[in-house]
Amino acid sequence: MKKLLRALAIVTLGLAALLFTIRSGDAEWLEGKRIPPLPTPITLALQPQADASSGLLSSACAVKPSASSSKYRRLPAIREQVPLSRFRQELTTASLDSSVGSPVASPSYRPQEEVILAHPTNFGRRFLQDLNGNPVENTPIVVLHETVGSAQSTINYFQTSHPRDDDQVSYHTLIKEDGTVVYMVPPDRRAFGAGNSVFSGTKDEAVKTNPNFPASVNNFAYHVSLVTPPDGRGNGSSHSGYTRAQYQSLAWLVAKTGLSDSRITSHRLVDRSRQRSDPRSFDAQYFFRLLYLYPRNAEIAMQCSTPAIAQEE
Repeated sequence: MKKLLRALAIVTLGLAALLFTIRSGDAEWLEGKRIPPLPTPITLALQPQADASSGLLSSACAVKPSASSSKYRRLPAIREQVPLSRFRQELTTASLDSSVGSPVASPSYRPQEEVILAHPTNFGRRFLQDLNGNPVENTPIVVLHETVGSAQSTINYFQTSHPRDDDQVSYHTLIKEDGTVVYMVPPDRRAFGAGNSVFSGTKDEAVKTNPNFPASVNNFAYHVSLVTPPDGRGNGSSHSGYTRAQYQSLAWLVAKTGLSDSRITSHRLVDRSRQRSDPRSFDAQYFFRLLYLYPRNAEIAMQCSTPAIAQEE
């Protein structure tokens, strides 16, 4: 009997260790980069906090990036709940423009929506000028990503303060495997979704906003990321793909940017570091078939507002 109990105890401990290992590993990936597990509730409780009305979340542009070669951002977390209208302004049926895309009636599909704000150190303001003072007037683009890690590990990382430029990263929006749309950075703000990157349309487009890093598309990009399935939580070249609900939510969301097909791209296509291949296993044909079912409109507005502030926080 003692031997049996001892064997059961060993098996139980082994299973517990295995589950802990799987869970820990699941929380250590973000776009192919291993990150340490983050105890979010404890971390957030220790961070200084500010009201949503403090100005940190305003839509104001910044005139020009700082030329400082060493920038260390210390900003408080936003304490109050941010309304959905800060991320998407719902339009009436009469104001919808169906001139782009399919003329058929819009599907009745509507995903669940959540607002989980990223920490202010992980996003910035859109600039009216580049680092050298040249005016920037790029038409916005949508950049598609995948998380590589789980939804929760990605949210944990984005909600944690990262004062160093090297550690800052974010998407505007995350789409979970069940199709839930999670808004994390307001669309008129600059998410840090692509580093060394260029959009090649009718011409090459990128804006340099940091003296320590190459130019990127972040100043005019809206970054949307699909949560990677469990079999893709690593650096493999492919995985089982995304759920039907994710494709439906992605089409629904992208239609609300009002952008044409030519301004929709992927992290793989804009990346110039040759290190990004996301979103892997993405069915572009299926996505565009769904996208054409929705009228294009401007519920998600990426233009920052003026008067601009001299420097971002």
